[in-house]
Amino acid sequence: MKEKTTGHLACFIAYAIFGINIIVCKDLTSSRLISPIALFCIRSLGAGLLFWIISSFLPKEKVEKKDYAKILAASLLGFFLTQMTFLIAIPDITPMDCSIVSSLSPIYTMFIAAYALKEPITLRKAGGVAISFLGVIYLIMNSVTSTGGTTETSLTGILLMIANSLCFSLYLGLFKPVIAKYSVITFMKWIFLFASVFSLPLAGRELVTFDYSLLSGMYLWELAFLIVCSTFITYFLIPLGQKRIRPTLVSMYSYVQPIIAIAISIWVGMDSLSWQKVLAGIMVFGGVVLVNYSRSAK
Repeated sequence: MKEKTTGHLACFIAYAIFGINIIVCKDLTSSRLISPIALFCIRSLGAGLLFWIISSFLPKEKVEKKDYAKILAASLLGFFLTQMTFLIAIPDITPMDCSIVSSLSPIYTMFIAAYALKEPITLRKAGGVAISFLGVIYLIMNSVTSTGGTTETSLTGILLMIANSLCFSLYLGLFKPVIAKYSVITFMKWIFLFASVFSLPLAGRELVTFDYSLLSGMYLWELAFLIVCSTFITYFLIPLGQKRIRPTLVSMYSYVQPIIAIAISIWVGMDSLSWQKVLAGIMVFGGVVLVNYSRSAK
């Protein structure tokens, strides 16, 4: 019981930080000071350094040679592709629309479970998927603009956020065995090392020539938040939760993310509430609830 409580608490805190992360990334990327790939590289290098420093004070844990390929694939899917699609999408989608689309994650997890765990897709599940899909279509029809801007949404932004949620759901569903095999610190230090190897050739030139004096005041605090909280802490807590509760339950905590992101975005004036967005949100969340509360295989 204590293990499960720890898992639930870890996931709740992680997704709460993800909610704040939407607002922070929106503000930082909308400034266009630094490219998404360079921002990703800074995050992976910073968080990776923290994990490697901590691991030096802990007993050395050996990784089996056959698992390096799995960890590399987990890094590519669960961090590189997940974060790159998010960072590219966030300037072109409002925090509220971003939160609604990202809430589809449990539905993707359902399809992964159907394939990997042979969970049946019942009529209720299929109906839930259809309702959520119609909700996203309705959101696109009522949110997409052609001019772009901080408070507007583009079709590209929505499609990239769908890809973002799908990549993270695949990561949650496919890599649980290797995650459970090693300590969180050992697993994550290799995840971020591989992520840095992916991104350094693409971002190295910009990181060398970038004028870091531009990252002053609030932007500097936002960058520190992204490295320490949104990357280091969350990617420590998610595997902690994965070790203790099922992937479907982990993905269910994605509901915490939109509540926090929407509340903050309206408070700071990044977004505004409309009845169309409320209706789209109800359709998406309602469909997800149907999917997750339908009867599973015994």
